[in-house]
Amino acid sequence: MIKIIKSNEYNPPTTQGPSSTKIADSVRAIIADVVARGDTAVLEYTQQHDGCSPESFEVPASALDAALTQIGAEFAGVLQRAAGNIEAFHRRQVREGFVFTPSDGVVLGQRILPLHRVGIYIPGGTAPYPSTVLMNAIPAKIAGVGEIIMVTPPSKDGVNPAVLAAAKIAGVDRVFTVGGAQAIAALAYGTESIPRVDKITGPGNEFVAEAKRQVFGVVGIDMIAGPSDILIIADTNGDPVLIAADMLSQCEHGGDGAAAVLVTTCENLARSVAAEIERQLGEIPREAIARQAVENHSKIIIAETLDEAFDISNDLAPEHLEIFLDEPFEYLGRVTNAGSVFLGRNTPEPLGDYYAGPNHTLPTSGTARFSSGLGVEDFTKRSTFTYYSEDALRKIGDDVVKFAQKEGFDAHARAVSRRTER
Repeated sequence: MIKIIKSNEYNPPTTQGPSSTKIADSVRAIIADVVARGDTAVLEYTQQHDGCSPESFEVPASALDAALTQIGAEFAGVLQRAAGNIEAFHRRQVREGFVFTPSDGVVLGQRILPLHRVGIYIPGGTAPYPSTVLMNAIPAKIAGVGEIIMVTPPSKDGVNPAVLAAAKIAGVDRVFTVGGAQAIAALAYGTESIPRVDKITGPGNEFVAEAKRQVFGVVGIDMIAGPSDILIIADTNGDPVLIAADMLSQCEHGGDGAAAVLVTTCENLARSVAAEIERQLGEIPREAIARQAVENHSKIIIAETLDEAFDISNDLAPEHLEIFLDEPFEYLGRVTNAGSVFLGRNTPEPLGDYYAGPNHTLPTSGTARFSSGLGVEDFTKRSTFTYYSEDALRKIGDDVVKFAQKEGFDAHARAVSRRTER
């Protein structure tokens, strides 16, 4: 049964700690081995962890074309429509460079440049994730990334056709059947068959997350993704059936930390939702997984006021926030920390997972306090440029010299004064 507590019993979240030493050491050894032995090491880890011995890590392009047929016209249409929504949203994120002349002889500017090659990690495990393919690859394509490399864990039955079809639709250039920490290492350092990338995005298990943490600096990463979570704010008008359904939609991601929180001003609603969660748990195929999340990580908090409810929400900084209230736009300004916000009673979070358009790769574990969901700018870099004419440099050269001397860098000062004193 889900826990119900009063707001005065609520304890602020603690910062998520680092991975266990055992996991960190194991990942460190895998990365070092892949760096040293390349494909040979990747194959051995694939055999050990996935029970597969692929003749080639790379999936042929023809398999992506065939997957579109395999999944059937109906679901192919769903993928196409979802991709269209995602593309339409993310095209509005494109940033332009700028140039300006603050004074005579001075030109300043900024260029927005796409990354050359990126790697996207698509989890395997208990479910296929074609939606994650779309959410990672489409913004990269819009950004103008030169080459998109996808890795995903292999299985004895091959890569799920829906995942391959999504890769085709989203414009993925190459697909490799490699998973786990060894896939992250291969992308970060390159092997004989898997090219080195500039940045790695996409979620994964704790070994994948730790591998991304360890290769950061060699390559860029999007974030360290933790378990999925949702927070719902509701008052006395909340529908317990719908709220319970929305909470369970996140709990079925897994019992390793996935969490659902309801913050409500109505004690009767709290008890009704708790009972409804128990009833609905018996109706879903992933009951055992969802129940772990409900009982170990989820809760219902009874707040005194809606203001207090939003304060608790901002403190928790949820990955997904549903404002299950009348006139939800009136409350949007109260939200300062949330990965993605779902407004009103007819906007369940799964709309964001699959279809609406905003990205579903979002900051988890309270990191929405300082980070954002995946977007086009994650696949770009900024490069600035500066130009001074001889006269412009002479006008301000003395300021720069004094600044450099104040910091004790005489050679810096001389680089300017040798020009201005000629």
